[in-house]
Amino acid sequence: MDGDRVYLGVDVGSASVRAGVFDDAGRRLAFAVRPIQQFRPRANFVEQSTADIWAAVCAAIREAVTRAGVAADAVAAVGFDATCSLVAVGPGGASVSVAEDGAVERDIVMWMDHRAVEETAAINATRDPALAYVGGEVSIEMELPKLLWLRRRFPDRFASAQRFFDLADYLVWRSCGADTASVCTLTCKWNYLAHEARFPDAMLRAVGLGDLGAKLPARVLPLGSSPGTLTAAAAAAFGLSREVIVATGIIDAHAGGLALVGTRPAGSLALIGGTSNCHMVVSPQPIMVPGVWGPYFGAMLPGYWLNEGGQSAAGALLDWTLRQSEAWPLAEEAAARDRRSVYAVLNDWVADLAAREPWPTRHLHVLPDHHGNRSPRANPQARGMLSGLTLEGGRDALARVYLATLQALAYGTRHIVDSLNAAGHRIEHLVMCGGGTKNPLLLQEHADALGQDLHLVEEEDAVTLGAALLAATASGRFADLPAAAAAMVRPGGRVAPRADTRPFHAAKYEVFLQLYDDQQRHQARMAHWQ
Repeated sequence: MDGDRVYLGVDVGSASVRAGVFDDAGRRLAFAVRPIQQFRPRANFVEQSTADIWAAVCAAIREAVTRAGVAADAVAAVGFDATCSLVAVGPGGASVSVAEDGAVERDIVMWMDHRAVEETAAINATRDPALAYVGGEVSIEMELPKLLWLRRRFPDRFASAQRFFDLADYLVWRSCGADTASVCTLTCKWNYLAHEARFPDAMLRAVGLGDLGAKLPARVLPLGSSPGTLTAAAAAAFGLSREVIVATGIIDAHAGGLALVGTRPAGSLALIGGTSNCHMVVSPQPIMVPGVWGPYFGAMLPGYWLNEGGQSAAGALLDWTLRQSEAWPLAEEAAARDRRSVYAVLNDWVADLAAREPWPTRHLHVLPDHHGNRSPRANPQARGMLSGLTLEGGRDALARVYLATLQALAYGTRHIVDSLNAAGHRIEHLVMCGGGTKNPLLLQEHADALGQDLHLVEEEDAVTLGAALLAATASGRFADLPAAAAAMVRPGGRVAPRADTRPFHAAKYEVFLQLYDDQQRHQARMAHWQ
């Protein structure tokens, strides 16, 4: 019976694989996590291994099902989401190296890899009309620049690849053997024009990728559909039945967005926090937003157009910033001693500082573009900046820069929301998921900086739940994704903005916007020295 069936959601993030078992009411029965590797051979190059990721997927699924205490044949379907990273597959499923040194196991160019600077510029120089559907410019994080880089640098490897996949599509292919791709991955990261069911052939020919179509999956499937069931090999690796239905894949942030706005699409913005931040909003009609990706048709919620903003470094930036401080080991020691999260320790340090100084960051400002600006500047060459340094050290200095960085990330979100609203959206409902939702200070600073309530969902891992929504829908349990969301997603808490902080954040936001202009002047002045 349907009530006895469960659904697997598998989320492949930047640093780990998470597998969750959910029932058809969205209750999480079990969860398992496995780390995955990143390879960083030099600056701006970030690679991964399909062998490493597949092993982690298999282990996480097996553990999650075992911990759920359900029989293998109770699993009706599995849904995969993953980072929008490029996978190269050769004859017989063999790996094709994307590494400069030819290391065979490194067959994935990660989304955060910024190697394809020249190729990104070449694609944008075509000024093809299709670029209007990615905010005006293709991003260095997308797949066409990476593919062009591989073709130019290693044409033999490009030629030997029989299939190029987005990582979520690779996992679906590896699981069920179907030569398919998702409308989500291709539309959002490969410049596929879903509303016209075609690739921009003229643009591809102009940059030397005119034959790319022969190396891509044969069919493009909508979200909520299924290309097949598990192969014998995948079923054995997962410890499941071959009858398990495999759902069409989705990008990780979009799985979270589906869970957050699936039941209330109008006027809702989903903020999916992680290594980077993604901001997802849908509309019945296409809305062009300069510097914001999209509009993409059917790429997150069928029948709706999606705009996708984002910050290239969020959790990654916060982690990097904290580790630069001489006081970071003190925070780690305090967390270990008290058996608390290091962020709980830092939040206490901020509270102590704020008790002595009402506005601790009034003279300390962060421009969080350390890994470029994804939206709305659309500038991968942007740089970060810290303004207002003193000789202060110790825990107060760490608390201050930590708070300033949280605020800077919140202002980046505000800039994206302002751009969306200026273009025609009406953002009235903000919903957030991701690791940051466990940090009450991060939530409060975002609510204050945005001047709006911040809503949460009950399931703390909404991305994995989003993958399970795909599985449940693909299995036929629900008529469509909104119906699945209505049954499986429940609202959580709410964080309200503090009215007395509004003038302070308004002033800091002005400084935030000015920092970018200042940094651009610095870059222009030094442009001669290459």
